Amino acid sequence: MKILVATNAGGLEDSVSPIFGRCQSYTIVEIDGDEIKNVEVVPNQFASAVHGAGIQAGQFVVNKGVRAVIAGNFGPNVASILQQAGIDMILSQGKVKDVIERYLKGELKTKTGVPSMPQRRGMGRGEITPPPVFGHHTPPPPHISREEEIAMLEEQLNRMEDMLKDIKKRIEELKK
Repeated sequence: MKILVATNAGGLEDSVSPIFGRCQSYTIVEIDGDEIKNVEVVPNQFASAVHGAGIQAGQFVVNKGVRAVIAGNFGPNVASILQQAGIDMILSQGKVKDVIERYLKGELKTKTGVPSMPQRRGMGRGEITPPPVFGHHTPPPPHISREEEIAMLEEQLNRMEDMLKDIKKRIEELKK
């Protein structure tokens, strides 16, 4: 089983990133039973995308064949993709290795509030294009700091401003 964790620098000793789509790296942990067999750190190539980082990151995760993803928070677009693919979303903070161990013991809850059950099901596959969700706010996990929430909200605002610029530009093009 593979678990993907949103991280800052990557690795088991790193901390879980408070954001998913625009985190700096992903740590992919391969599990056999209750043992960590392999750890791979992959830079997040979508972190600086003008828009659509969550959708692109979601497709990346589906293509990696993971069973669960862990982050401090998930945006609505990536959450839709992961949910449709049957991938567990775990809201958590802390050191990657500790969070993985807690997940394997079933101590963490999925984003929907259901206790994590790493062996419970397989994963769906397919091309997924979720509808855009506007005006939706996912509440932060309870253990997120004020500074982390501010950073997440500022990043959300920047993405929305970029999208608004693109929309205005397209409107002007169509009026010509």
